[in-house]
Amino acid sequence: MGSPIIEVSGLTKVYGMGEAMVYALHGIELQVNAGEFVVIMGASGSGKSTLMNILGCLDRPTSGTYILDGEDVSQLSKNKLADVRNRKIGFVFQAYNLLQKMDAVKNVTLPMLYNTENHRTDADRYKAAVEALESVGLGSRIHHRPTEMSGGQQQRVSIARALVNHPAMILADEPTGNLDTHSGAEILDLFHQLHAQGGTIVMVTHDPEIGRHAQRIVTVSDGVVLSDEYNPERRVN
Repeated sequence: MGSPIIEVSGLTKVYGMGEAMVYALHGIELQVNAGEFVVIMGASGSGKSTLMNILGCLDRPTSGTYILDGEDVSQLSKNKLADVRNRKIGFVFQAYNLLQKMDAVKNVTLPMLYNTENHRTDADRYKAAVEALESVGLGSRIHHRPTEMSGGQQQRVSIARALVNHPAMILADEPTGNLDTHSGAEILDLFHQLHAQGGTIVMVTHDPEIGRHAQRIVTVSDGVVLSDEYNPERRVN
């Protein structure tokens, strides 16, 4: 088992004040080690999206601690959180979040432009972006724009973009939600490949079928961890 990438203790997120106060998260305890493939599951309103936003350094908890890859990020400023996000987390979103006017290689290059710790030349960034696209099977599509690609290909571009800064973990939010069954299966197979290569993957979903692909299934309900279990029937494509 690798060293901890995510260490969460007593994590609470509260919205509103006084009688209007709502606990979106209430005392979450969670650890994810390097090289694990974990799915966080829950219905709408369960708190899983709030938890994902905190794990992705898109938001801060009201109380509790969150240590990401050895760094306490619980109460960092927005600017410092943005820096941590860029360096340590590769995001894969349901809606791809690609810039429509840029081709694939330019979309993949973007995270490197904001990486303050890795000063690459333009040529180095281009080479790294091409290599990332080749690693997800899009070597022949590097100059295609999103409008010239299928949904599955666009999601592969977003995965290449997530990988290009060599993050501590991949955080995927419903990554197959906009895809047909065949394309979704191909994307899940790609995640299996990344995991087999040593990648740490945290995937957020409401779909039990997606959960079957993970090593661990963390179920969230009403802002608490309802269960955290290893998956003995894990599906490997």
